[in-house]
Amino acid sequence: MSATRRQILARTGALGASLAFSGSLTEIFAGTATARDMGRRGYGPLVPDPDGLLDLPEGFRYRVLSKEGDPLLSGEGRVPSNCDGMSAFPGHRGGTHLVRNHENRTGSRSAVPRVRDLTYDPGGEGGCTALELDRDGTVRSERVAVAGTSTNCAGGHTPWNTWLTCEETELRAGDENYTKDHGFIFEVDPYDPRRTGAVPLTAMGRFQHEAIAVDPGTGTVYETEDAFDKPFGLFYRFLPNKPMGGRGSLRAGGRLQALRVPGVPDLSTIQEPGTAFDHVEWVDVPDPLARRTPVRFQDFGPRGITHAQKLEGCYWGGSCVYFVSSFAHRAAGSAADHYGQVWKYDPRRRRLTQVVVFGPDTDLQLPGESPDNICLAPSGGLMVCEDGDGAQHVFGLTRRGEVYPMARGRQNIGTPEKPEWGEFAGVTFAPDHRTMYVNCYTPGTTFAVRGPWHH
Repeated sequence: MSATRRQILARTGALGASLAFSGSLTEIFAGTATARDMGRRGYGPLVPDPDGLLDLPEGFRYRVLSKEGDPLLSGEGRVPSNCDGMSAFPGHRGGTHLVRNHENRTGSRSAVPRVRDLTYDPGGEGGCTALELDRDGTVRSERVAVAGTSTNCAGGHTPWNTWLTCEETELRAGDENYTKDHGFIFEVDPYDPRRTGAVPLTAMGRFQHEAIAVDPGTGTVYETEDAFDKPFGLFYRFLPNKPMGGRGSLRAGGRLQALRVPGVPDLSTIQEPGTAFDHVEWVDVPDPLARRTPVRFQDFGPRGITHAQKLEGCYWGGSCVYFVSSFAHRAAGSAADHYGQVWKYDPRRRRLTQVVVFGPDTDLQLPGESPDNICLAPSGGLMVCEDGDGAQHVFGLTRRGEVYPMARGRQNIGTPEKPEWGEFAGVTFAPDHRTMYVNCYTPGTTFAVRGPWHH
């Protein structure tokens, strides 16, 4: 199965599936900036990097911005390990600010340094770091943005240019080395992290957060939960008391609700793209702080709630929110198998639609074994980070359903006899679309990639 899933879509020869896939991608990109200029093909074969770090197509070049273990420019300590989700924000005079997650648990190789007024729990080793780049891409500053958190996986940016970093854990005070409960979202100001500090947004729930997306019209925040065991995660929305209130406004609280699709306890059972559910329901979460019972185990009434395995990516496009179930396996407890689903929720119509489903009973194949982070690319389509076995790639995916390799990692973290490569994560583009930023999870490395993106 793994080998098949690494095949390039263009080689499948499945015309009907290709057309269906193309239509699905058109749906995903509708209303976004990339819908105006969709890329049709890749940038050519990858050229081996003589320095053994990152293979790119001809005409592209990279710069290492930051590497695990190197001194932070702030003098606060060393660059932490496990570089994960990331976003880019506009800076001064064409510069860029990056906020980067570190998915550190207890016993990490390099913890996020504990900094006064920016540390939530001295027992936590995760958090975020912030980089400031000038117009030429030179790193001018690199510092801790929040510390003392745990398992900071993904998150999302807000319309007011802050980053919401998500803890993918449910560990509590007294577990391992923790002195406080974990499983929260924290807001990070990329320009001055001390303006946001290390304050958990408790009303947004305590669970295994993955990613968020904000409705830029209403301020509603959508949240995914990547629970590791059955019952699997839920899809949430948070209705803030101060919608679109800017930096710090989410501290004012709000209502956390979970999605219920009547008659569908498990989204994995829906296997037909285009299937739509009108007037889905949003049910108040009984105890968002999960004081005694994890949210997904709580009593949502006799009609239950809707679960899904591996709810991960979440982003806003046009007038809808899209979220991803990366895979589902019966052997792990799901009601059905698939290699990935993309769902769209239209808040105005209260309609949930399945946009894409991948295998095992279709000809649709993803390029990598476990696609993870995604972002919209300036020349069209998506960039997809691979997180699986074997060589790790960043793949491009065009609106026409064509898949092409954009980057391949070369840092061997295994042995010559059994090589392993660190996954990619946090792919994002500079506001001017001239540079792609991406992390290698292990060893933690942040790359800036420039080249003929609009070729």
